Amino acid sequence: MLNRRTIRIKIMQSLFAYNQCKEADLELAQDLIEERFQPDLNSMEVQDKDLLKSQKKTALQLFDKKMKGVAAASDDAAIAKAVEDAAKLFHKLIEKDQRYLSKNILLEMEKLATMYHSVIALMVALADQAGSEKRGDHSNFSNHAWIKAWRQNEELKKAVLKENSGWDGRQDKVRSWFRDIVKEDSTYQKFIAEKNPDEETQKAFIKHLSRKIILGTGTINDYFEEQNMRWAEDKDIVKSMVDKTIKAYADGKITLQKVSLNWEDDQEFIERLFNSAVDLDPQYKELIAKNTRNWEVDRLPLTDRVILEMAISEMINFPNIPVKVTINEYIELSKDYSTPKSRQFINGILDVISKAMKESGALKKSGRGLIDNK
Repeated sequence: MLNRRTIRIKIMQSLFAYNQCKEADLELAQDLIEERFQPDLNSMEVQDKDLLKSQKKTALQLFDKKMKGVAAASDDAAIAKAVEDAAKLFHKLIEKDQRYLSKNILLEMEKLATMYHSVIALMVALADQAGSEKRGDHSNFSNHAWIKAWRQNEELKKAVLKENSGWDGRQDKVRSWFRDIVKEDSTYQKFIAEKNPDEETQKAFIKHLSRKIILGTGTINDYFEEQNMRWAEDKDIVKSMVDKTIKAYADGKITLQKVSLNWEDDQEFIERLFNSAVDLDPQYKELIAKNTRNWEVDRLPLTDRVILEMAISEMINFPNIPVKVTINEYIELSKDYSTPKSRQFINGILDVISKAMKESGALKKSGRGLIDNK
């Protein structure tokens, strides 16, 4: 099952993308203003280029103030309309991006399941290829206990068929990978030479196959990266799910990992955390700005800002999650996804901000959320 940390990672990725979309949408709105005050080359009238340039400059300045929440107006009807239209365009675009990215988080989670099933299916496909080899004895691999369990797992068969994550249509790659990578691997050669390998030996090999040969640095990993633009972040999650699946082997059977045990709960968590972080009250953004002044940072990295805004949103909107749990979760995210100094930075800022929010009454915890909050 995907735990909440994995879901937070997916939300963080989407919030990062949202902020990038926001910058792009802002540029499109500014382009609208630019276009409004370009000389009309089809007009027969003389164009006052200096006036147009002045109007454009004023309109862009007023638009910038409007985006920052500063009241500003102009007596020039053309300027006022251009600024208003640009603002409407920006909000239309950013609302569309917010809806799309919120829904896309669930799709990204489903993609994780597809990649996870595909990795397991690849191990089976490689073992099947080993079974068809005419040179040498590859039976230790083709008859591997874990492989047999996966071959017979009806849940895996259905998932692979539904997701089209199997390898029947990619047998050319399976054959070349087996021939050029698996067969040449020293650990593989040692394993197939074993006489009646015991369960621990088989377990050690299947771990090596998944971690080093398939998900390690190399050709197969590069292929997965080509198929999934987020593979750099997703690979560790998939690797963890495969590891848990390998450990779950018992009495000739395998228990597959679930993406989610409760889609409704996860969906609610995703939508509430993502949207509350997007719509975070300006007072909390000001609180972040106020408490980052004492740190030796010229500019707060976007990843750190996203992490801080997520953490504050979670502390406010999820009364059943203890403050310490939230802070620890986002410290871990900063370790994996931000700069080397971010862990200490995030820890310090969240500690100060959480205390300020407790004093102001912004944090209202209940049930399990009261643990460690005294």
